[in-house]
Amino acid sequence: MSVDTAAIETVNQEFYAAIESADLDKMTEIWAEDTTDDQVSCVHPGWTLLTGRQEVLRSWALIMANTTYIQFVLTDVNTTVLGDVAVLTCVENILTAGEEGEASFAAGKVVASNVYLRTPQGWRLWMHHGSPVLQGDDDEEEEGELEP
Repeated sequence: MSVDTAAIETVNQEFYAAIESADLDKMTEIWAEDTTDDQVSCVHPGWTLLTGRQEVLRSWALIMANTTYIQFVLTDVNTTVLGDVAVLTCVENILTAGEEGEASFAAGKVVASNVYLRTPQGWRLWMHHGSPVLQGDDDEEEEGELEP
């Protein structure tokens, strides 16, 4: 693993730790600054495209304020470094508080793409895109019924 890959994967873990601990200060540190030519962007599962650092950070503040519990287990992490840009893809296996309150939990799966930029401050998140993986109770049965 290269030094860049290790640094990117560390920042990526910090990104998810910031969500889990509702640490908006850490989240603010992780995101890149907007430039004259480019703005950060974010697509939360089921949301429209958010553009600009202020709008993206406001969305995280809202999510953090309205989430009583969330935990991420990342799998299938793949990092590609192309000069000063890196793309990290992963599967977010998510456990959250259920609708019944703290005594219940809900699980979900999201495929995420996180794009990082090398900055004077280190690697910073420039784009996050999460897409939900739809899961149904009868998915396994349907797969078994398919014939060549």
